[in-house]
Amino acid sequence: MFRSTAGSAVRRRTVLLALPAALLLALVPGTASAYPNPGTVTGSTVVHDPTMIRTSSGQYLLYATGGGLGYRTSTDRIAFSAGADAFGTKPSWWSGYATEAWAPDISYHGGKYLLYYAVSTFGSNKSAIGLAGSATGLPGSWSDYGTVYTSTTSSDYNAIDPNLFVDGDGKWWLSFGSWWTGLKMIQIDPSTGKQLASNTTRYSIASRPTGTKAVEAPYVVKRGGYYYLFASYDTCCAGTSSTYKVKVGRATSVTGPYYDKSGGALTNNGGTPVLESHGRYIGPGGQSIMADADGDLIVYHYYDGQDNGTPKLGINLLDWSSGWPVAY
Repeated sequence: MFRSTAGSAVRRRTVLLALPAALLLALVPGTASAYPNPGTVTGSTVVHDPTMIRTSSGQYLLYATGGGLGYRTSTDRIAFSAGADAFGTKPSWWSGYATEAWAPDISYHGGKYLLYYAVSTFGSNKSAIGLAGSATGLPGSWSDYGTVYTSTTSSDYNAIDPNLFVDGDGKWWLSFGSWWTGLKMIQIDPSTGKQLASNTTRYSIASRPTGTKAVEAPYVVKRGGYYYLFASYDTCCAGTSSTYKVKVGRATSVTGPYYDKSGGALTNNGGTPVLESHGRYIGPGGQSIMADADGDLIVYHYYDGQDNGTPKLGINLLDWSSGWPVAY
């Protein structure tokens, strides 16, 4: 179980990595009761779809769904305080899709912070992915770069929940999607942050062709020679009735095909569980992955069963020693 103090986290991670392989494999969650509780966080922790980055000075910047994209900050990854929204004035183009922004994705490339995000209304695929840039990453400093990708009510996909992945070969990729025909990926031009003109392919990387269409919030990382695709499955945003959960698949190519631990294709309802509901921690999802000094973090929201289903911040470390991410 992760607790946020860096020294404690390092000790716990060291102990875990020292366990025999058979015992380590036994720790892989197989039932809801096997999942770890989130690490200790305090202060302004009511969030949805959190994304977090650590600056060179050690400050944590967190953005989340809400208004003009809600902001939180911390110096120790435990105590979080709230600040102003990302945008003091909402970009005028938002009104063509909605009045609120969702699901931000913060990263740092080329000497500046980038913030991808979605503008839409709940349940609609008339949606747009926007982009902003900043020298500091702080609220009020973001310059609007306009739309990156859009969808309409006649589209078979939904242009929300963006995540930027920059590969070791310098190529940029943006994954996105929610329900409909699932999760998609496009190649991005590093000079503009928008789709690469020489490759307009929209790749399909995960879907649920039978039963519920509920898969969204892709997040891609590369570890140990594999690309890992994290996603949120099932029902979000229903408080204590939420059935959200995080699953993962991996591939040898960034555009897939992605498979789960059992060999199931993520384009055919596949996915290996990473986090599910347990105890008061209901419907974990809206996840992002962040590399920190003491290891990789999974940053997410859950609905607090002991606080009327209020969405709150969850953070856990990830162990990769089995070849698959295990939260602890």
